[in-house]
Amino acid sequence: MPETFKSAMDKAYDILRTEHQPLKAIFAPKSVAVIGATDRVGSVGRTVLWNLISHTFGGTVFPVNPKRHSVLGIQAYPTVSSIPEPVDLAIVVVPAPGVPDVITECVEAKVKGAIIISAGFKESGATGAALEAQILERARRGNLRIIGPNCLGVMNPLTGLNATFAGAMARPGNVGFISQSGALCTAILDWSLRENVGFSAFVSVGSMLDVGWGDLIDYLGDDPHTHSIVIYMESIANARSFLSAAREVALTKPIIVLKAGRTTAAAKAATSHTGALAGSDGVLDAAFHRCGVLRVDTISDLFDRAEVLAKQPRPQGSRLTILTNAGGPGVLATDALIAAGGELAELSEEAIAHLNQVLPTHWSHDNPIDILGDADPQRYAKALEIAAQDPNSDGLLTILTPQAMTDPTQTAEQLKAYVETTQTSTASLKHKPILASWMGGADVAAGEAILNQAGIPTYAYPDAAARVFSDMWRYSYNLRGIYETPTLAGLDAEIPDLFEIPARGRPLVETIIQTARQADRTLLTEAESKQILHAYGIPVVQTCVAQSEEDAVHCADAIGYPVVLKLLSQTITHKSDVGGVKLNLADADAVRKAYQNIEAAVVADPASFIGVTVQPMVKLDGYELIMGSSLDDQLGPVVLFGSGGQLVEVFEDRAIALPPLNTTLARRMMEQTHIYRALKGVRGRPAVDLAALEQLLVRFSQLVVEQRWIKEIDINPLLARSQESAPFIALDARIVLHGLDIHLDQLPRLAIRPYPTQYLSAWTMKDGTFLTIRPIRPEDEPLMIQFHKTLSEQSVYFRYFHLIKLSQRTAHDRLTRLCFIDYDREMALVADYTHPDTEAHEILAVARLSKLHGTNEAEFALLVSDRYQCQGLGTELLKRLLQVGQDEQLEHIHAEILADNSAMQRVCEKLGFSLRSIEAGVMQATIEVQQITR
Repeated sequence: MPETFKSAMDKAYDILRTEHQPLKAIFAPKSVAVIGATDRVGSVGRTVLWNLISHTFGGTVFPVNPKRHSVLGIQAYPTVSSIPEPVDLAIVVVPAPGVPDVITECVEAKVKGAIIISAGFKESGATGAALEAQILERARRGNLRIIGPNCLGVMNPLTGLNATFAGAMARPGNVGFISQSGALCTAILDWSLRENVGFSAFVSVGSMLDVGWGDLIDYLGDDPHTHSIVIYMESIANARSFLSAAREVALTKPIIVLKAGRTTAAAKAATSHTGALAGSDGVLDAAFHRCGVLRVDTISDLFDRAEVLAKQPRPQGSRLTILTNAGGPGVLATDALIAAGGELAELSEEAIAHLNQVLPTHWSHDNPIDILGDADPQRYAKALEIAAQDPNSDGLLTILTPQAMTDPTQTAEQLKAYVETTQTSTASLKHKPILASWMGGADVAAGEAILNQAGIPTYAYPDAAARVFSDMWRYSYNLRGIYETPTLAGLDAEIPDLFEIPARGRPLVETIIQTARQADRTLLTEAESKQILHAYGIPVVQTCVAQSEEDAVHCADAIGYPVVLKLLSQTITHKSDVGGVKLNLADADAVRKAYQNIEAAVVADPASFIGVTVQPMVKLDGYELIMGSSLDDQLGPVVLFGSGGQLVEVFEDRAIALPPLNTTLARRMMEQTHIYRALKGVRGRPAVDLAALEQLLVRFSQLVVEQRWIKEIDINPLLARSQESAPFIALDARIVLHGLDIHLDQLPRLAIRPYPTQYLSAWTMKDGTFLTIRPIRPEDEPLMIQFHKTLSEQSVYFRYFHLIKLSQRTAHDRLTRLCFIDYDREMALVADYTHPDTEAHEILAVARLSKLHGTNEAEFALLVSDRYQCQGLGTELLKRLLQVGQDEQLEHIHAEILADNSAMQRVCEKLGFSLRSIEAGVMQATIEVQQITR
């Protein structure tokens, strides 16, 4: 989904972030010091030095060893500071206890990057962990970035840099490889040499003391030589950094992950339905879905998927057309496709009619398209052309088996010629991947080579090719979910509904939580839990608290019979397990008897009984769902949705997602469950209100995001019915808080930064116009289209440094990059005006602050609708961006401004920016953020 244009300012931004990228010193150093270099045969110090000098990388190598005058014939230096030239990269191979002092020397010598190959750190226990803490503290005194410790090192095969102790150099290529295991690095290196796989970078990260997944993904995302990124992962570590970087880069470069430990049993919270269902591996899958990463299970899949996603367009749907000259392989491919989540394309009537004209009478007349065993190359090419034009198809798989009339080489030539001519001129193929399975080993090798050279991936077996297509579709589906514009169906006022409902209920929620904590309680009662849900706009069943038999009868009389009685307890989690639920009570006598039975059921622990709740006996004439939240050790709070009821853990029909959610992500959660098919309507039963259910999930995720003292939530069951009044109602609820030993700064952090409501506030323009300044949201895409229609050519020119057509500025692919932002990486504030009569929203201005990769700096941009210029709006927005910069502890903020744009220059000068000319017609405005007076 690449952008259709790139402005001069965007290009300048790309150059700026590349030049400021600190990891450049590690991957493209001009000088390297090997600290701990030695002549001793078999030592790591000798191997690293030899690897550096035996491969030309265009830089100078300096051995550092206080006990040697030279190492391998090269002059050695006693310390880094004694080297007569500036050092970009230090490779450290000294014993672990000496590494902190070495890092201190590197910082003092202004070394930019270090690779610590030495072992003996946190993997060895508390002493090693303490050494790591020292190393990081000393590195932070300067701008030194560190890969490792306990790693194999780094290779840049494109330049010849081999800063590792591996036994061979990787081949150059366009795949960036990152591994958490040094041992697996060597195994994959051996495998890649056999399979002729090349790399743009080959990185062993070790324990990731400093440089982590996010840093490396950012670097490889910016690297023009890297076309895809593959990762071997053992732990996700800094989840927010990983997800943030992957989400941005996956849009233009595929990221494929092989995650170890899929079968490791997850620690499950025995007291929580949600905790029992949300195993850690399932949560990790949800994280990968959320950032557009494709997960695979084998090393061969890791590189194969990277290659095919880099070469072929992503499918727009899951429908595959299979073209074959033999029925059996077509059936195998179909079985594999369906099992992997894909589907066969249904041939259109027009396609069938055209195929009838070019194929023998006895062709299959269906998909798979069996063109029969005597098919010649021309028949293949004609059938492929017709199948490619079919709008019902999202991808093509061509299968060839050697038969008497088959010519694998010429058939490949025909397909190659067709693809080369049509993909540049025909829209039908531009978004349709083409895969091939040339079966037959040596007999088809020449044809396979022709197809591979044409960028058409080939597979020995058709079932493997079908699974590849399904993976491609899954990758495309996940990305589309991230950047598909959410809806606000059913909402009359967009902003107020999202933020005012919890704003009104938040004081009550905070009171309930703090009261429980002050009473040394972590388990809220059912009544308290339902109050919290109601405060966030989640419908709950009428619930009356009774602390005596007579209270229970009064409640029942008021509600109306039949009723349900449930144990009210501050200690017992699952009421039904102890006989604490009595159903279908028809009169007062039944209520009294039920009350007595519930109290007697917990007589062994009288303190656990504080009364009962009385609720109407709701007819279960709909679907029982579960909605919940629990904590994952690595990714923090997660949200769960699926089939609910008493057998929730038996059926395990659930989907997991990371909060916060929007309506698109909520719908994707629902689509992953089996119950979703029923919710859409089945066997004559009408569908439930799916748009309302989306909103319910969004509000629930907002509760999880905002109320950080909540550790677990179970809503089970949430009854979903096909009726206009009360279509959803929470029949039971359970909330657990974090313990009193947890402080505010110890609460788990969300893996994805939520909507920053702290930057939402009212403001009045000079002419008295009242508006709201707030962070941008994905739902703003339609408003942004209208905003761009209000801009003059001069405003567009001043912002983008050249004129851009409205159709380009408002293209969905571009606006997704502007509206679907990661608040960890950038902030965009919009001036939102609500018309007093129509209540329609209009965006009057946009201001954006974008962090530069690998730095603590950011660039701003500002655009105000022509009708509202000279009203102080631009100045106010820039002031607020500076406040964001201070909150984010940035060092500098700058922007490039055309010399003709005097108004923008005056705004910058007024707020304390310094201006300087950087090229003809272009000024740079810069401010030191922490020196700004608040």
